Amino acid sequence: MLSVRYAPSEPVSLGLVLAPLRQGPGDPTCRHDASGWWLALSTPEGSATLRLREVAGGVEATAWGAGAEHAIAGVPDLLGARDDSQGFDPARHPLVAELHRRFPGLRLTRAGRVMPFLVPTVLGQKVTGFEQKRAWRQLVTRHGEPAPGPAPAGMRVAPSSAAWKRVPSWQWHTAGVGPQRSDTVMRAVAVGESLERTATMDAAEASRRLRTIPGIGVWTAAETVQRSHGDPDAVSVGDFHISKVVGWALTGARVDDDGMLELLEPWRGHRQRVVRLIEAAGIGYERHGPRMTIVDNRRR
Repeated sequence: MLSVRYAPSEPVSLGLVLAPLRQGPGDPTCRHDASGWWLALSTPEGSATLRLREVAGGVEATAWGAGAEHAIAGVPDLLGARDDSQGFDPARHPLVAELHRRFPGLRLTRAGRVMPFLVPTVLGQKVTGFEQKRAWRQLVTRHGEPAPGPAPAGMRVAPSSAAWKRVPSWQWHTAGVGPQRSDTVMRAVAVGESLERTATMDAAEASRRLRTIPGIGVWTAAETVQRSHGDPDAVSVGDFHISKVVGWALTGARVDDDGMLELLEPWRGHRQRVVRLIEAAGIGYERHGPRMTIVDNRRR
């Protein structure tokens, strides 16, 4: 076990910073309870469990497992130490200015890992968030390894690329993942080590390389580098909800992707930062018509 206290140079809210890393409350790789935030990580030195909790003057980080030292070393980046807000002008819109004032602890996390965020993003292509989170939970619980140390019950480290390759087709099916998404995951994990090395590149180059994999487009790459690289400008174009949320927040009307990009243009370089502020506030949008249907293919 290793334990350190980290004193960030700017305010940090663990809930705001780490929320994008969690695939719903049942995510086996990320939990939040009264004792803090728990993350089950794969590192070059092995698996680790990392617990983070806010204490007077900063954050206490404790890690267990073969990768504990690596996990501790990554805490500053994880909590936004490299999140550079220079050039961001919240005063361009009164709502953005108000949210920036309300959420001073929102920093953009840089997890420094690609595959643990690429795979669940692929699972979320063209399906509801409920379906995506259910599939991730089932597959990681079955194929991930137990988190080391005193992690909460049921926590797992996400499967390695080699482990993903061994998942039989019928288990993808029972998890509700169709052939198009599972095939994309298989193409990604086939070059998983190469994709993981993009974590040390700038976000634009990482995104470009991700998009060379058939089945990985702009939305999937953006959702990944937002987490792996803390990219402050990566916008999730093609998302079912985000353009509508941004439009409703900034104009009081729903817009499409083109309308969203036009609204966010004044903050180019920090467009994702604006989206995160809007999401942190829990702003929704007026909905019309039926909700997206959840299709259960697990028994077909």
